[in-house]
Amino acid sequence: MALSQFDHAPWELKKLVLPQHADHAGVMWHGTYVHWLEEARVEALSQVGLPYRDMSLEGLEMPVVSLQINYISSLLHGEKVLLESWALPREGIRWPWQTRFLRTDRSCVAEAKVALVLVAREANKLRLIRRTPEHISRALLKLHLGPKPIKNENFL
Repeated sequence: MALSQFDHAPWELKKLVLPQHADHAGVMWHGTYVHWLEEARVEALSQVGLPYRDMSLEGLEMPVVSLQINYISSLLHGEKVLLESWALPREGIRWPWQTRFLRTDRSCVAEAKVALVLVAREANKLRLIRRTPEHISRALLKLHLGPKPIKNENFL
C-alpha cells in the first residue's frame, strides 16, 4: 500500500513508545497503531475547530468502516515516532485518511489507510448521514487542505 504524493503538509502527531505500548519483548503491540491512528484524527479535528467531543454531543460519530495497516519494521520500547496523516477527498460516503509512521531518521515503519463514515445516534441505532451538515463539511475541508505550516519545528 504505497501512499500517494500530496501537495500539502500532513497533520502530525508525535509519540513515544512506552512500556504499556509494547509486548514483553519490547516490540510495539499492533493495537497501539490503531489507537494512535484515532488519536491523530481526533487531534486534527480539534485543530480545525471541531473537537470530536462536540460532534459526539451533537449525536454524531465517525466510526471506522475500513482499516489497512502495512507493517514494514518493528518499533521498540523507547523509540520516538512521528505520525504524518492526510485527510483525503471524500469517496462517496467514506472519509479516507492515509498515515505514515516514521522513526526519527524519517524511515517509514508502517503505513495505514482508514475510512470513516458519518453517522447520527438515534435512540438505540445509528443512521448513516449522506448529506453532511455544513459545519462538519467546513471542518473536513480544512482537514483535507492540511495544517498551516509551522516554521522551524524539529522532528521529535
